[in-house]
Parts: sequence; structure tokens; C-alpha cells
Amino acid sequence: MSNTTVVPSTAGPGPSGGPGGGGGGGGGGTEVIQVTNVSPSASSEQMRTLFGFLGKIDELRLFPPDDSPLPVSSRVCFVKFHDADSAVVAQHLTNTVFVDRALIVVPYAEVFHGSIKAAVKKILLTHEN
Repeated sequence: MSNTTVVPSTAGPGPSGGPGGGGGGGGGGTEVIQVTNVSPSASSEQMRTLFGFLGKIDELRLFPPDDSPLPVSSRVCFVKFHDADSAVVAQHLTNTVFVDRALIVVPYAEVFHGSIKAAVKKILLTHEN
């Protein structure tokens, strides 16, 4: 018979703020997130309301835009927060069903030193070919 004793962890919150740590959330210090699998019926105002609860939004772009005449099967949203902490918290909304789709929220470090407008322009140029 084994005399194994289980001792509960007494470690406090780690660097991520959660029990035991486990990394800093993978944010990498960027204020920008990319939200994919956005419902075609979701508007930029709805996205602004959803993410506005997490912190001040400096910029938000929904692609294709609300007034796009083209039929859309899914949308992509870029959100630039005033601070990086809000972007880290926003990643926890991954798999949250919004309208009729489960959102996928990831940090978007490529536009860390630029604007969302430049990132959207890059996407448009990529899809033209």
C-alpha cells in the first residue's frame, strides 16, 4: 500500500493573472486583434459594442465593410485597443457565439507599428490576384 500524500498547490496567481500562471496569454504586447468567422449579418457598430466593454477602442475595421454590395459568407474584423491588456482579454472571447458564429480572436502583431487601414489594404491587394 502506498503512502502518497497529495498537497494542494499554494502558488498564487502567475504572470497571466490566473491560478498558477501558464504564460502571459500570448498577447506579445500588441494592441491589435484579428477577429475571424464573423457573421455576415454583424455590423461594425455591433462589433464596437461587443469589444468596447473590454477597453477603449482606437480603431475598428470590418472587412468587407457594412455597405459592401458583394455577397459575403464570413467577415474579418480588426480592433485596435488603446492598451495591450484589453487585446489580451479580448482573446478570451474566442469560441464565443456572436450572432450565429463562434468568433476566433487572435493577436495581430503584423500591424503593431502600423495602422489597421494598412493591414486591410494588404488584404485587398492579396485578394485581387
